[in-house]
Amino acid sequence: MTYENNLEYIKQAQKGDSQALTRLVEENTGLLWSIVRRFRERGYELEDLYQIACIGFIKSIQRFDFSYEVKLSTYSVPYILGEIKRFIRDDGSIKVSRSVRDLARKIKEIQYGYLVENGQEIPISQIAEKLKISKEEIAVALEAVTPVVSIYENTYTDEEGGVDLASKLSTGEDEAEKLTNHISIQKLLQELKERDRQIILLRYYRNKTQTEVSKILGISQVQVSRIEKKILEEMKNKLAM
Repeated sequence: MTYENNLEYIKQAQKGDSQALTRLVEENTGLLWSIVRRFRERGYELEDLYQIACIGFIKSIQRFDFSYEVKLSTYSVPYILGEIKRFIRDDGSIKVSRSVRDLARKIKEIQYGYLVENGQEIPISQIAEKLKISKEEIAVALEAVTPVVSIYENTYTDEEGGVDLASKLSTGEDEAEKLTNHISIQKLLQELKERDRQIILLRYYRNKTQTEVSKILGISQVQVSRIEKKILEEMKNKLAM
């Protein structure tokens, strides 16, 4: 489906055309399944999660804003992810198999031992080599035992009582809607350089202070502060585009 035709179907679907809506869902089945499979280790039937993903996708169609000039596939990702994570959160504790929990425990032990001995985090490649498994398996195990986090969840710093990533990226223009409807923060994180991404993840997803981050990365706290400020400003500018 071409971009122009896609927009036409979106307009029809927003007016209540069920056939146009069905076609959009069918045309984006690959996208929906690619997102659903990220949660395959969470203990839920993939077919059930697919139905939840479809709900999120349909919401993105209904709320699609043509002024953003982005493809539906890009626009819909935050909606799909949000719907699935909300379902998992509301359903209670995430179900994780014993084998995955055991693997995650081994990984954590290796990470902790290396950090204590070397003063920095161990590369994923080294963990993979030690356990003789793929980097993808490590990522799945760690993700499976990590609570679903929100960009609105508080983290703590040396200088402030509590702050969240969404607040840091605020532009003061109906942020709840803007951050949901615009390109997802996860996508922006993926576009960052490795060190920059590490800083943001450690600060806003692992609740590390700037001093702790500086020790992990082997740079000064002043450098962490300067780099973090620059990253947040760049991310804010991209969200405002």
